[in-house]
Amino acid sequence: MVLNLIQSTIQDIKKRLDEDNEAFLHSIQNEMEESEKMEMEMEKKKTRLTDSTNRLKELERLMCRIYEDMILEKIPNTRYEILNNQYETEQGELSKEIDGLEKAIKRYEKETDRAKKFIRLIERYDNFDELTLTIINEFVEKILVHERDRKGSQTANQKVEIYFNFIGNYEPPKEELSEEEMQKLREEEEKERERKDRLHQNYLNRKANDKQKEYEDRYKEKREQLKQEKLKTLKKSGIPLSEYKKLVKKEA
Repeated sequence: MVLNLIQSTIQDIKKRLDEDNEAFLHSIQNEMEESEKMEMEMEKKKTRLTDSTNRLKELERLMCRIYEDMILEKIPNTRYEILNNQYETEQGELSKEIDGLEKAIKRYEKETDRAKKFIRLIERYDNFDELTLTIINEFVEKILVHERDRKGSQTANQKVEIYFNFIGNYEPPKEELSEEEMQKLREEEEKERERKDRLHQNYLNRKANDKQKEYEDRYKEKREQLKQEKLKTLKKSGIPLSEYKKLVKKEA
């Protein structure tokens, strides 16, 4: 159920945060913008911004000086025009570059601030043993439920994406597996694919023989039972069904 997924994801975030605050901050920033690489890039941009700003000020002084030299007839008008045009061209290029650098730095700092805001929010709670409407509203921006990977299958996988306030879509970092573990995982995935292929073929056969409705009717009671269980969970958490429907969006 979607609520269970929200709860387990927030609990996982809380656990990771308690274990290593800095590492978790970097993991969020990695999700948002490859943090370490981005930090180095930002340092370069800040240095370049300082240099460009200083050069822009220097150009202002140079332009004033050559104007005075031209007035005092220390340099001819033609020389003044050449130098002035060069400085104006460089001035325009620098102004454009400075604007781009300032925007990039501001955007990065905003992203970092958003990550810190999310951490401050989660630190307000000791645990997430109970999921309430307040918690959902504070943490969750939206939930995107994708189509099942096999139409007509009751056991098909269905991807669910949770978008949190401040940090967007978050998925826990995957642990690195050994070659042996990778091989075992590949074998399990292959078995699962074969199982799904069989189930999908059964679905196609039922469709061809007009038996799909009969099959769905058999699962109707089970679906109703699951629906009632979901309603009970929502009621227990104090979450109105209307609020839940607003939050959970199905992929078009």
